[in-house]
Amino acid sequence: MKIYFVVSFDNEYDLVGATQDFRNNGFNILDAYTPYAVHGLDKAMGLKPSRLSKICFGFAFIGLTIGLYGQYWISTVNWPINIGGKPWNSMPGFLPIAFETTVLFAGLGTVFTLLWRTGILPGRKPKVYAPAVTDDVFALVITEETNTFDSEKAENISTKYHSIEWHEKLESE
Repeated sequence: MKIYFVVSFDNEYDLVGATQDFRNNGFNILDAYTPYAVHGLDKAMGLKPSRLSKICFGFAFIGLTIGLYGQYWISTVNWPINIGGKPWNSMPGFLPIAFETTVLFAGLGTVFTLLWRTGILPGRKPKVYAPAVTDDVFALVITEETNTFDSEKAENISTKYHSIEWHEKLESE
């Protein structure tokens, strides 16, 4: 069984401080929920930089390749037409379509990868740990196995950073 320890705060400074303190004390931080972006929270949580930009570049390269090769194959192999004496593989004429396929593949590939990786797929029910996190509350969710969780230590850290409330939630895997 897993235990989820949810701590709510009034402001972002207490959230960032508590996040860093929980992490320094060996707690596993599942996520932090805020009504707006909080600077420094990613470093306090120990998150690595996103690989989404590399994935976007990969999809863009695939789109460029498909756009250029597709036009080349159509113009020289499948349907060669001599238009105004131009060569069949005229690169300047291929650039607008190649650009559009690059942008299309990069955009769609990145969005679908993000949806798949984060699990925000259509029809999935979200887990709500603290009800007011999208309004005005900053929440931190810590997860541990039931036999390794030190509830007293977690409550002490929460009190140190002026938490509004905290509660524990048990869930079976």
